[in-house]
This record gives sequence, C-alpha cells and structure tokens, in this order.
Amino acid sequence: MSSSNKLGHKHTTGYIIWFFAAICTIICIAVIISGIAVFIGYMVIHPRIPTLSVANAHLDTMQYSQAGQLETAMNIIIRAENDNTKAHASFSDTIFILSFQGLALAKLVADPFDVNKNSSIDFNYVVSSSEIPLDSARMHQVDLSLKRKVITFDFKGNSRTQWRVWLLGSVKFWCHLNCQLRFHPLNGTYISSRCSSKSK
Repeated sequence: MSSSNKLGHKHTTGYIIWFFAAICTIICIAVIISGIAVFIGYMVIHPRIPTLSVANAHLDTMQYSQAGQLETAMNIIIRAENDNTKAHASFSDTIFILSFQGLALAKLVADPFDVNKNSSIDFNYVVSSSEIPLDSARMHQVDLSLKRKVITFDFKGNSRTQWRVWLLGSVKFWCHLNCQLRFHPLNGTYISSRCSSKSK
C-alpha cells in the first residue's frame, strides 16, 4: 500500500473518531442539563404525592340477630388531598371495598376528579347493607366485638393519581388504602386512627 493511501485512511479514521466523540459530548451535555432541570424543578416545586385518607366515619345502624343476620349502615368521609402548591392533581379508577372478616359488605366508587393545588376534597359515602347471613366464625367475632364494645371493619381501596411537575411532564402513582374502621357498637362513634394511603 502506498504512503498516500495510508495517510488517507488515517484521516478518515480520525474524522470518524472525532464524530463519535462529538456525539458522546453532546449526549453528556444533554444528560447534565436534564439532571440540572430535574433538580431545579424539584427545588422549586417540592412535589408531593397526593393522598387518600379516612377523615371521619360513623356507624349509623348495626342490627345483629341471634340467627346470625348482620345489617349495617354507616357514613364514611374520604378525603383526597393535594399538598402540591404549584400543580393540580387528577384521580381516577377510584374503588373502595368495605368488608367484615373477609365478607364484602359494599363497593364504593368515584368518577374521575381533580383536586386543585394545595387543597382537598371530601367525599361523603353513605353505605348500607341488607341483612347478611354470617357463618359461625363471623358470628363468634360479632359476639366478641359486642362484649368488648368495639367492632372492626376492613376498608381497602385504590386510586390512580397523576399530576404535572413543571417542565418535567406528568407523574403517575397508585394510591393504596388499607386500614381498619373501628366503632363503638352502642352509639356508633368512630374510634379515630391514622388511615392514609401509601403510594406505589
């Protein structure tokens, strides 16, 4: 191979190396700028995940027969809260299940809704169930609850949340609510306890 051909090959190889070096440099700069933008966005907005919680409740009716028939009616207030000061939040696919010892009593749903920035919305659910036959194990639990003067219901649910974080786009999370609602069966008073959603 002549010396001129070798020189041309070296020049071509050099151009390719410089081309890929320039591309890598541009990519690195873009990553750095994106990281700075994310950091600034976080510092400016301080994004917080919206939450669902049980704000209050009341056991309006509880009738239990010796034949093992349970009839209940209660009022449950669910609070959707958005602590973000610069972005509103959207909630969708919201479903809650109220049960007693694994026996579903009611299914609660909500249409998609928005919560303005730094605010909250309360949903007042009136839940009633007709007479439900209980097996011996659940009858025993009701008897124990009446003796202890505290009856417990399970309350579980999910909701998809979404909110926009400045120039960074939309952020989506699932809110999962899993807690117990405890009442004094004689007067229906709700025994307040922390019941707030966890995100995933």
